[in-house]
Amino acid sequence: MLTPEQTETIKNQLIEKVASIFPEDKQDFAIDQIKSMNSEELEDFLKKNDIALQQGTQKCIFCSIVSGDLPSYKIEENANAIAVLEINPVSKGHTLIIPKKHIHSIDNVPKSIQKFSEKISKKLKLKLNSKKVDLIFSELMGHQIINVIPVYENENINSEKSKASEEELKSLIETLSKKETKKTPPKKLTITKEKTPEKLWIPKRIP
Repeated sequence: MLTPEQTETIKNQLIEKVASIFPEDKQDFAIDQIKSMNSEELEDFLKKNDIALQQGTQKCIFCSIVSGDLPSYKIEENANAIAVLEINPVSKGHTLIIPKKHIHSIDNVPKSIQKFSEKISKKLKLKLNSKKVDLIFSELMGHQIINVIPVYENENINSEKSKASEEELKSLIETLSKKETKKTPPKKLTITKEKTPEKLWIPKRIP
């Protein structure tokens, strides 16, 4: 069971998240819902939304993914960030770029992570044939992340989410992991022209 201090801290963090990504006309309702939760309801909400808590301390879901405490569908990673599939995507291939360090401000996200995000967006567009791919900065529990959203029609960060099945996620990982096979260029045909034999000049005989 969450302590009153943990409950208050988590509520404040969730309210920050709502204020950063929810449309203005929906913020008040969502914030009122969060504030009205008791400790038991809040804990149930966290479990249903895969927000991990460790005994004695509160830990954000993204740090849990980076540390390996929570399983994820990883596409790629480098020294600074990890790219995983969103399990509640707004579109096919919706990916989260999670900095390995707990970054609180969008201004502190290194350019190396932004370049990594652009690399992943190019991969998604190529492999999934989307019209375009949007990069959206977001924050949850004080941890900056980048949403990489393939757009097929008019999907965006506020579009309705739907839970992806394990089979769908595994199939996506397989598709995105396939290496492009380089086509062997056809061998150039070497055409050898035969030389026309030279006509021999024979002097006329004088009788």
